[in-house]
Amino acid sequence: MSAHITKLFLRLAIAIGFLSAVADRFGLWSPRFSAWGDWQHFVSYTQTLMPWAPESWVPAFAAIATAAEIIFALFLLIGYKTELFALLSGYLMLIFALSMAFFTGVKRPLDASVFAASAAAFALALMKEKFWEIDSLIAKKK
Repeated sequence: MSAHITKLFLRLAIAIGFLSAVADRFGLWSPRFSAWGDWQHFVSYTQTLMPWAPESWVPAFAAIATAAEIIFALFLLIGYKTELFALLSGYLMLIFALSMAFFTGVKRPLDASVFAASAAAFALALMKEKFWEIDSLIAKKK
């Protein structure tokens, strides 16, 4: 597989993974395939990953995480500031993975491949050559 196709695959896989998780929070997945199924269950899970946070802060953290996932996914899909948003995605998923490991046990983030997804995002951030990205169009204009 070429580096171009690998980079495109990484961008799409990370972005679609984020959007799938967001869709689940808003009840867009069938209950058969759902982890949370609705916003309230996602906020409750967020509390599980943040037992140190005051309960009143948790909905804001859940909203911030959701907004970040949507924004990061969209920028990765179109290939705008790919290296930056891949790096941010890697850190976001690493935070999720470590929170899951510390507060629910290490098996959950390993089974969900959250560490692997984080590593994939960090690898994507290192890939400098552009392929089907808005960034390449911007670079050509300069």
